[in-house]
Amino acid sequence: MLKVTHPQWTTRFAFILAAAGSAVGLGNIWKFPYITGEYGGGAFVLVYLACIALIGVPVMMAEILLGRQGRQSPIRTMRSLAQAQGASSGWQVIGWMGVVAGFLILSFYSVIAGWAFAYIPEALSGNLNGLDKATAGALFGNLTASPWTLLFWHTLFMLLTALVVLRGVQAGLERLVRILMPALVGLLILLVGYAMASGRFLQGLDYLFSVNVQAVFYTCQAGTCTFTAEPLLVALGHAFFTLSLGMGAIMVYGAYMPPQASIASSALLVAAADTVIALLAGMAIFPLVFANDLAPGAGPGLVFVTLPIAFGSMPAGQWFGSLFFILLLIAAWSSAISLVEPAVAWLTERWQWCRIRATLSVTGLVWLLGIGSVLSFNHWSGPEYQWFGKTLFDLKDYLASNILLPLGGLLIALFTAWAAQRRFSEQGLALTRGFALWWWLIRYLAPLGIVLIFLHAIGLV
Repeated sequence: MLKVTHPQWTTRFAFILAAAGSAVGLGNIWKFPYITGEYGGGAFVLVYLACIALIGVPVMMAEILLGRQGRQSPIRTMRSLAQAQGASSGWQVIGWMGVVAGFLILSFYSVIAGWAFAYIPEALSGNLNGLDKATAGALFGNLTASPWTLLFWHTLFMLLTALVVLRGVQAGLERLVRILMPALVGLLILLVGYAMASGRFLQGLDYLFSVNVQAVFYTCQAGTCTFTAEPLLVALGHAFFTLSLGMGAIMVYGAYMPPQASIASSALLVAAADTVIALLAGMAIFPLVFANDLAPGAGPGLVFVTLPIAFGSMPAGQWFGSLFFILLLIAAWSSAISLVEPAVAWLTERWQWCRIRATLSVTGLVWLLGIGSVLSFNHWSGPEYQWFGKTLFDLKDYLASNILLPLGGLLIALFTAWAAQRRFSEQGLALTRGFALWWWLIRYLAPLGIVLIFLHAIGLV
């Protein structure tokens, strides 16, 4: 283990909260419910849980292991560990890819967080009351069509993120997640209770947990059914994205992890928290959708078009709608700080910048990149501003989520299980049992699964 060059989390529980805060984000509350709706419900959830257990957790353990053994930013950690293991210095590309992915993700993630921000005053003021589909669509359309409105909320969200990160590991990141994570869980449980009073709670549970393999893995037309692997690949990709793997966040949080803390149990607890929150989000959302005879597979508009209709037509919907968008904002905030931290850690190491200067530089650059995401929904939405049929917003999402993250995760698995010596993992994990299973998963199954994600992303599977 290398010398500690950064402050540490005060306790193992603080690390778990921070890592869970990184993992729990818009992917859990915005994306998971709508992709579950698109791919048929319970069978998709079952596949997703298998991907979390068999691929997500092993890769997370490997990333935490690298971070704690390196004790530096992801870039310098990988360079130091590669040198210590007699491997090529080229392995530091893992750190660089994570930092670049974090920049790209946050530059569009902050715009989506801004949508949640914008909907809070709309809900509080009662503007969502009595919405129909056309009015709800127009409300969201007016928001995205105004670059100045989107820029305002994007700027405010980035300022909130910077204020936390510049205060440091313990006074900033740790203090915030100790508040945000319990608040997030409490709000989500409150919303599940609200959904139970909708009259369609059991229908929502049935949709979320009943398994119909044919509905998920077969597409049927004119009486002919064809098997499709797309739901499996989507579940695999989302499991990877939702745990914040391959973007440097978990590695840098692992660098601040106390040396006596168990990596295996910590990773399992983080993955469990992430999964439970995603399922609770589904339990809160689907009963409300069914109670208003809306479509569960409404795509990305499920949260910003379909749900406002549901909240606007239910008793006390004004207040519970406000709580929902506050919940969405909290989830985005806890993830955003983890995306900034790897680059900030590298700047303080490489150039000896003070934390305030490093934080303002990183968040300022992300803010600038985010302007392109803002304009992708209005002035730059036309075909003349698209590449490969994608707006700048979509292109950044595609490059980060489907290229950089899978490749980063693949390289983490390959370095840990193939480039580094086996005793590096044995000593670092210190598992009394289960090491052989983890070793097989990280050496064979996880790389294969990640390669499938990548091949699907580029259209070869």
